[in-house]
Amino acid sequence: MAIFVGEHDIQRFDDAIILFVQGFETPWLTSIMKLFTTIGSTPVVILLSILILIVLYKVLHHRVELILFLSVILGTAILNEALKYLFHRARPTTHRLTEATGFSFPSGHSMEAFALYGVLAFLLWRHIPTQIGRIILILISMIMILLIGTSRIYLGVHYPSDVFGGYFASGFWLAATIWIYLRYQEKRERSV
Repeated sequence: MAIFVGEHDIQRFDDAIILFVQGFETPWLTSIMKLFTTIGSTPVVILLSILILIVLYKVLHHRVELILFLSVILGTAILNEALKYLFHRARPTTHRLTEATGFSFPSGHSMEAFALYGVLAFLLWRHIPTQIGRIILILISMIMILLIGTSRIYLGVHYPSDVFGGYFASGFWLAATIWIYLRYQEKRERSV
């Protein structure tokens, strides 16, 4: 994705999706999309993260899971800033329904949403005993991730390739962090 963005080969793809998504514009949908953008914003992600950390530490006494959660969330934020600095992609300038500053690629909202709801799904999965409960968990996570990303396209502050790039980058970081966590857990269980 970054290669295509860097060479400007992705403009037709972006334009087609922007046209499609913004074609649904209505006042009530704009309100919903602004709500999802707010849910995916850094202050809300920080607040949710603090609440989750308190639950992990104080209520569930999951110290190792706390480190996994922090690694995913903080690593995603650092990776996003590094990639934005590396690519310096300007935001879309046409048909904005809200304002945003900073560089466009990759979408920070999309990365934070993927990281937060992805790691939550991973951590909660084993505590949900039923198949239907697990399906609901995955569906809620997917819906939150997709709606937060779509809201950025709908509101005109990100290109679709910014959102997909954010999903890919955050997905990579989430998978790598979970892989390291699982290897650590295996070694710990063997030593016990």
